[in-house]
Amino acid sequence: MNRETSRDLYDRALDVLVGGVNSSVRAAPQPYPTFVRKGDGGHVVDADGNRYVDWVMGLGPLLLGHDLPEPVQAAVQRRTSEGPMYGMPTELEVEHAEFVARHVPSVEMLRFVNSGTEATTSAVRLARGYTGRDKIVVMQSGYHGAQESTLVEGDREERGPSSAGIPASFAEHTIPVPFNDADAATEVFEEHGDDIAAVLVEPMLANKGIVEPVDGYHETLRDLTRDHGALLVWDEVITGFRVGGLGCAQSKYGVTPDLTTFGKIIGGGFPVGAIGGRTEIMEEFTPVGDVFQAGTFSGHPVTMAAGLETLTYAAENDVYEHVNTLGRQLREGLEEIVADRAPSYSVVGTDSLFKVLFTRDGDGRPENGAEVGRGAVERWNRVFRPQVLDDGVLLSQNQFESQFVAYGHTEEDVERTLEAYRNAL
Repeated sequence: MNRETSRDLYDRALDVLVGGVNSSVRAAPQPYPTFVRKGDGGHVVDADGNRYVDWVMGLGPLLLGHDLPEPVQAAVQRRTSEGPMYGMPTELEVEHAEFVARHVPSVEMLRFVNSGTEATTSAVRLARGYTGRDKIVVMQSGYHGAQESTLVEGDREERGPSSAGIPASFAEHTIPVPFNDADAATEVFEEHGDDIAAVLVEPMLANKGIVEPVDGYHETLRDLTRDHGALLVWDEVITGFRVGGLGCAQSKYGVTPDLTTFGKIIGGGFPVGAIGGRTEIMEEFTPVGDVFQAGTFSGHPVTMAAGLETLTYAAENDVYEHVNTLGRQLREGLEEIVADRAPSYSVVGTDSLFKVLFTRDGDGRPENGAEVGRGAVERWNRVFRPQVLDDGVLLSQNQFESQFVAYGHTEEDVERTLEAYRNAL
């Protein structure tokens, strides 16, 4: 497979873009990233004209795929033709918020922002402002964007920033605990309960290999936060409107958080984030309350059109039935391949998420990020992924990122992908 143009573009990019990329994860593929020229349904075509089955799907935002259905495309084009943005409210913002509030259990009011990172940053500030407390409990190996309050590593006894440039004092107020460890969460609340503003948690770890919750875990966090006057904040930037359909993961698991953060699908493939929750909490945001939050591009009309029309199309068509069916076919096919060729590996995912983790022990799905991290990470990154790429299948940039099924994918794409896994394993 000729990939000379991608190589040459990366060589040029190294002179003008830090690391040759604009987001660190894009630099992960070895020996250089694939530069994409265009998308087509469930596929992308790279700068050299190679065509791949695409399971990256923008790292999650593209529920429908690269070809937007006519109603979605028309809405985006119409809004673009009417001017890029105004810095003033539009009816679309109201309609989009009404749609989300109708379908997501935790949402009474919404504030649109511009990224998942901005959403979680604002949610942490809101939780602190509402409760008058400083400490935030997060999950080890969880990811909540590039923000100072959650770029923390360690445990409840010893912790520090996970990135240079973050004052150590930030980590003093952030307490990491293992995902799925109810005892650890309980002990943290016994020690710090009066100082904890919120627990910030993904419904499932989705940037550390897809780790699902064990039975009762989220219910424990719900009880702990309620009993101690803290907020339960669910980060549904990845799972929102993908896991659990229009009701999101909170409807799938039957737990209603106090606040929910969104991104990716809620913008239909355009830059977006949002915070939603109970009215009494949300109205702590300015201009009603005292927690400052603002943004020039928040509620951008093109993004609002794309997001609303994407969700409306999903509601009125068989989108979730299609993507979840293909997701199940992928996981079942991969389980057969793994059982035959790599029995220590784990097939993980739910709904339209899937992944093969190169775990080493073969005793079931991992229950926390540390178990995922102990897998054969470099084998996946440096040996397996490049071989599958040569077979015309594009997987996420590293062992930890999720892979996503879109409405534009077909059963033929599934079969081709299973064959590529079979050849590589």
